[in-house]
Amino acid sequence: MQDRPKKAHSNLKQQIYCDLKDKLIHCVYPPGTVLNEMILTEEYGVSRTPVREAVSQLELDQYVTVLPKKGIYVRDLTIDDALHIFQTRIEIEPITLKLAQPYLNIEKLLEFRSRFERKEDDLEHAYELDMAMHLYLIDCCRNTYLINMMHRLFEDNTRMIIYTGQNKLKIHNARAEHIEILDSLIAMRDPEECAALMRSHVGTCRTAALQYFGKQL
Repeated sequence: MQDRPKKAHSNLKQQIYCDLKDKLIHCVYPPGTVLNEMILTEEYGVSRTPVREAVSQLELDQYVTVLPKKGIYVRDLTIDDALHIFQTRIEIEPITLKLAQPYLNIEKLLEFRSRFERKEDDLEHAYELDMAMHLYLIDCCRNTYLINMMHRLFEDNTRMIIYTGQNKLKIHNARAEHIEILDSLIAMRDPEECAALMRSHVGTCRTAALQYFGKQL
């Protein structure tokens, strides 16, 4: 019986953590925002403790910085962040793709291809399909360490896309590139050829992201 309050508290903290993290990733709280702990406790209808613990975890995850007597600062995204995100993607995604290729489901690839062929009315949220495809390919690599690392990276990548406005300004429409990658996988082409297509695609994504920061300099 004594464990139930602890479990309930842990679940509450986890719920707040997940909700806050989702809002940070999707820029409901944009980089540079200062959050107030008291306001958050009122919004969630809880005591300070689960909010404080959730925020502490987000600080460990490097989404926020707690500033004593000032508030909770949402960490900025910089050109260095963009460079590091895409440096990692360019090096690692081709590797995960080669590892995943023997385990890919052709029907799933055809489903993604069909979705990319459709004309998207909601271009602002087209990145969600983009991310779903990339994470499916990564998840099939069967390497837990790579999968966990890349899932975290794609959370930051999503934040970068939304923050830089790529999804609103249509900086980069990658539909044709995704279809080309999918076609190469469906045709079971040489893994090196498929990896090269992925590397080229991620390089184009990097250029699109850096356009934003170039305009800010």
